[in-house]
Amino acid sequence: MSQFKVNILSFEQIKELPGSWEKSDYVNLLNAMDYGNPAEIKDSELKEMCMMSLTDFEPEESAKIVLDYTIAGRLTEGQIGNLSHEILTEKLWEEYPELPLHPDLYRSTQLLYDAYNGKFPRPEAVQFTVEMKGDVSIFEENPEAPIVRLLAAGLSDRSLIQRLFSDQIEGDRFSEAKDILWQLKKISGDQSSVTYDIVSSAYWLDEIKYADSYEADTHADVISDEAE
Repeated sequence: MSQFKVNILSFEQIKELPGSWEKSDYVNLLNAMDYGNPAEIKDSELKEMCMMSLTDFEPEESAKIVLDYTIAGRLTEGQIGNLSHEILTEKLWEEYPELPLHPDLYRSTQLLYDAYNGKFPRPEAVQFTVEMKGDVSIFEENPEAPIVRLLAAGLSDRSLIQRLFSDQIEGDRFSEAKDILWQLKKISGDQSSVTYDIVSSAYWLDEIKYADSYEADTHADVISDEAE
C-alpha cells in the first residue's frame, strides 16, 4: 500500500474523444457506403462528406454501417443489428455490459449525433490532468488499476465506481480499470511525481472535477494483465 498526494490540475467536459476519427476512418466509412473515389476528397471536407453520406440512409441503417466499422469482429451480426436500433435512444457507452466496447460505442454515437444534429444520445466524456506525488514506481507496469483506485478515493461513496467496484478497489485484482480509463497518457514525471492526461466517460469520472486535492492510498494488482 502506497500513499499519494493527488492534485486535479485541469478538467473539461468533451464531446469527441481525441484521435477517435482520423482521415482513414472517414475514407473507410465512405467506401462502406459505396461513395465514389473518397480518396479524392480534400482532408478538410472528409468529415462533412461522411456525415452527409450517412444522412442519406435511415438512422438505423447509418448506425449499422458505423457499428459494422467500429466493432466488427467483436460482436455477432445479430448483436450489431440489435445495437443499431438501441443506439438511437440508449447511451450504449454507459449501459452496454461489455466495458471494452465502450470507447468505440461512444465514438460511434458521437459521429451519428453530429451527422443527425442530435437525433442520437448526446455524447458526454471528460478529459483531465492529474498529478500524483508518491512512490510512482507503482505505475511502471499496468498503471490503470492503481490509478483508478486513487481516483476512486476522490469520489463520493455514492459514485458508480465506488458502488460497482468496491471489491476490486480493496482487492488484488481490478481488471476493469483499463476499460474505465479510455485514454491514459503520461505527460511528465520524476522519481516522486507523475502527471497523466486521462480521458474517460462522464458516467465514471465526471465527479472528479470536485476533488481538487487530496491524499489517498493505492496498490497495484497482484496478478499482471499478461497472466490472463
